[in-house]
Amino acid sequence: MIDLSELNAADRAALAHIDTRQDAMLDRVLDWAATNTGSWNVDGLRQLAPKLIAALEETGATVEAVEGTPIEKVNAKGEVDALSTGPILRATQRPDAPVQVVLTGHYDTVFPAGTFTDITPLPNGHINGPGLADMKGGITVMIDALKTFEAHGERDRLGYTVILTPDEETGNFASDATLRDAAKRAHIGLTFEPAMEDGSLAGARKGSGIWDIVFRGRSAHAGREPEKGRSAVWAACEMALKVEALMGVRDGVVFNVGSVDGGAAVNIVPDNAVLRLGSRAPDPEAAEWAEAQVRAALDTVLSGRDGITAHVHGGFYRPPKPRNAAQDRLIGEVRDTGRALGLELSFKDTGGVCEGNNVFAAGTPNIDTLGVRGGRIHSADEFFVPESLSERAGLATLLLLRLADGRMDGPAIKALMT
Repeated sequence: MIDLSELNAADRAALAHIDTRQDAMLDRVLDWAATNTGSWNVDGLRQLAPKLIAALEETGATVEAVEGTPIEKVNAKGEVDALSTGPILRATQRPDAPVQVVLTGHYDTVFPAGTFTDITPLPNGHINGPGLADMKGGITVMIDALKTFEAHGERDRLGYTVILTPDEETGNFASDATLRDAAKRAHIGLTFEPAMEDGSLAGARKGSGIWDIVFRGRSAHAGREPEKGRSAVWAACEMALKVEALMGVRDGVVFNVGSVDGGAAVNIVPDNAVLRLGSRAPDPEAAEWAEAQVRAALDTVLSGRDGITAHVHGGFYRPPKPRNAAQDRLIGEVRDTGRALGLELSFKDTGGVCEGNNVFAAGTPNIDTLGVRGGRIHSADEFFVPESLSERAGLATLLLLRLADGRMDGPAIKALMT
């Protein structure tokens, strides 16, 4: 039995090279973070894309920019807008090699243009800044791992596809098809979301659902003839209460009402409202139950109110990523590989979702938190640990080396998915 906690000569040479790359990786991630790439900041996304393409080309892969499907977004009036975003970046290398890996990441952030722009060194050696952890640091780790593998690995044995998306933070609606197509052709997936604050990685992930429910009523003067009106806001609020009442009904399933948009002046019965809500579920059966509960709650609201209609947009867009035999074996082998670096990696189940859900849904086992160590993501306190650039690039490089030379059997691991 192969001891993955041991290093061979190729491993040592690759890790020695990674150690020389720390400063260059840090310069790169700081440069990338200086460009705002909020999910809806199309100019910023398209400004950063050429830099990412140039970095991917350093691996020797064939790189192309793919325009994704426009994203449907329900506005405050309940109308559907189709919005284009930045390009999906796809890099391919040796597509006919016997072992195939899909590596994924996203270059959008949650921060709109004009918000959270400063990059600030912190007293403890961490660095605070937008997207440093989530996940421009992870993309940096990915690319240096690939470059190092190309210099030190058994290249003929391993091919890969890299997918960098501009819309992960809004659900990968534009890029899902591209992600799944690449994942279906791979044996193993590696995604570079940040590791958790304590350095642990994600195990199982819940699935995620998002609904925008558009209510239509009838306007009327609220003082003179309110009885002729039908309040869409009132119906939306009733629906919100019914959804909140589902919390705790089924173990592991959570619901959250994010907002209610609608109405105008207080002397007008509002004829329009949009209820935005989300849910997380640990397995496919729970996701189906959550979807059914939302529909049932809406039917109840509508049956008790004449003159009110509703239209539902959305549903469970990211399936759950539960633990199974393939995931358990992959996690075990990543944990053993971490020991070769002196890392005791732990894996924690989480309610968060990411592109690892999409890759798993395509039938490919994957580890999805191979990026830098950091924390407070999705807030102005986001930070990352600079030395984790070389640490996690080393881990990713070892995984690629072992998949290529057979110490990790990618095809056998994927076969456990069936």
